[in-house]
Amino acid sequence: MLGVIGGSGFYTFFGSDARAISLDTPYGEPSAPITVGTVGDHEVAFLPRHGAGHEFSPHTVPYRANMWALRALGVRRIYGPCAVGSLTPDLGPGAMVVPDQLVDRTSGRDDTYFDSGGIHVGFADPYCPTLRAAAADLPGVVDGGTMVVVQGPRFSTRAESRWFASQGFSLVNMTGYPEAVLARELEMCYAAIALVTDVDAGIDSGSAVRAVDVFAEFERNLVPFKKLVHEAIDQVQLERTCTHCLPHEGIQLPFDLP
Repeated sequence: MLGVIGGSGFYTFFGSDARAISLDTPYGEPSAPITVGTVGDHEVAFLPRHGAGHEFSPHTVPYRANMWALRALGVRRIYGPCAVGSLTPDLGPGAMVVPDQLVDRTSGRDDTYFDSGGIHVGFADPYCPTLRAAAADLPGVVDGGTMVVVQGPRFSTRAESRWFASQGFSLVNMTGYPEAVLARELEMCYAAIALVTDVDAGIDSGSAVRAVDVFAEFERNLVPFKKLVHEAIDQVQLERTCTHCLPHEGIQLPFDLP
């Protein structure tokens, strides 16, 4: 089964014929009931990251519960659509990007399942190459970029934006971590698909980023963005062949994965 975790403004994925499943996990309940439907030949589980009515801010999303619930349901490959700010004038609002790197600037988030046992996962390349390729090969998609993940819920200062841009980062986001690393710990393939909603404050000399404008831009692009996610899923092979996202080979884990 494939999974899709929808970001800000991306609260539904299927019609009324989808079935809803409520799950509990050792880490509490996920953000919302998971809906299951089909996209082409794939059975797909959809979970709105922030809740069905955007109840969760980026720093309060129950990331561990979300990823555990998807794995328990049978999901092994996940797309994580998300809204991002741009750190370069080359990527304006409406651009769709498949990043290949991330930088974590969050703090205090529960970002591992392994609080004991001395388990370490490789994370040099944080996104599944197979899922990335399926999305990045689509027309009009920008292939590659570094997404810096900030704590939120505030937006960056102009100085922070300029600093991020000076490091070569191209996107800024609030939810891409720890989602990606938790997927890796659970041996699930994961790739982000980013929709640019604004040019960050330090890059655009005009007015600062406003939440109302971000949501409005996302809403304007929601239909083509959902279409892109559908098309990416259609490009994914039915059988999972990726070994990049299986970090525990030969390792005795302190508990069984769901």
